Amino acid sequence: MVRFSTDQRRARLVRRHRLAAGHAASSPVEATSSVVVLHATDPATVYLSVLARCPGTSLDDVSAAIYHDEALVKMIGMRRTMFVAPAELAPVVHGAAGLEIAARLRRRLIKELQTIPTEPAVEGDVGTWLADLEASVEQVLLARGESLASELAKAEPRLRTALLPTSDKKWDVKQNITSQVLTLMGADGRIVRGRPAGTWLSRMHRWRAAQEVWPDGMPEVAELDARVTLARAWLRAFGPATVADLKWWTGWTLGATRQVVAKLDVVAADLEGVPGIVLADDTEPDPPVEPSAALLPALDPTPMGWQERAFYLGPHREPLFDRNGNIGPTVWWDGRIVGGWAMKGPEIVWRFLEDVGSEAQTAVASVAAGLQERLDAASVVPSFRTPLERELSAGS
Repeated sequence: MVRFSTDQRRARLVRRHRLAAGHAASSPVEATSSVVVLHATDPATVYLSVLARCPGTSLDDVSAAIYHDEALVKMIGMRRTMFVAPAELAPVVHGAAGLEIAARLRRRLIKELQTIPTEPAVEGDVGTWLADLEASVEQVLLARGESLASELAKAEPRLRTALLPTSDKKWDVKQNITSQVLTLMGADGRIVRGRPAGTWLSRMHRWRAAQEVWPDGMPEVAELDARVTLARAWLRAFGPATVADLKWWTGWTLGATRQVVAKLDVVAADLEGVPGIVLADDTEPDPPVEPSAALLPALDPTPMGWQERAFYLGPHREPLFDRNGNIGPTVWWDGRIVGGWAMKGPEIVWRFLEDVGSEAQTAVASVAAGLQERLDAASVVPSFRTPLERELSAGS
């Protein structure tokens, strides 16, 4: 059994996640690969996560990596969450998580179309009707290029098919299937998310045919092979860790997680009394690094990388998380969370949640000033507000 102390785990975290001085990423792709994938539920997270790890990168560089170079792909992945993945890893994420999600979404939509009144009525076999609609949407995108959902719905009227209310409940309202169909097609790997409709902060995006990224279609990876590859990449970046951590991050069942672990070459790890695993070729501790500061955005992949967060979170959960378990913007020092930050207009403000000393205070102020300059007067408000972020942005 290999033993890892809390300090050793923190040293791995800051070095491998490109948060340590002298170990920064050189590109958006390298920054993303260092944490496997980036959370993209909130569009700003992608940009801020890269900026935190890649000092020489601008907002435009991040956009170019996603929308021009196609080196990063925005897609649905683990836990039905939106991620940005390196292009070469996208088929792995798709095989490990996306296809199962697509199958569930398809079954649900078909059931709704079969059991809920629609306008206009869906004639014939619903599964065949839906498959024909998807093929038509794909052809529209290949013909016209990137398109908003509203533009696709004009070009293919069946996307405007509406599910009608069946009760007098306030939430039971007429609802078009446009979003459900496009989300399903995205999870199925047939279309991908394109450029935002507005700035880099916009939550509205265009759609593209996946063939524009992969002319022969997204490469297929068998589910178990994809899961083993994904788990290995995660352990390389986040290990040592517990099986429960891997289960939580992937969203797999415990049985599926154990099946994957059995296919990996791992050894047992003692995480200060907590049983964990580590890749068999990765048991040596990383060399210590000098203390460094970082400002990570809401939903950053580092603090969202483990289910058991005590070794870097400490007693600070309550002010930093919302009720659904989403973490807000965090201040880091020497491999652990020591505070939170927010934006009050274009100004970055922060608060320490423990005594960190003058060296840390100076380092955090320097990082905040640098980030504020790179944001070019933009003001970022997370999609999921947390107690401390709300207080700071309001000036409390």
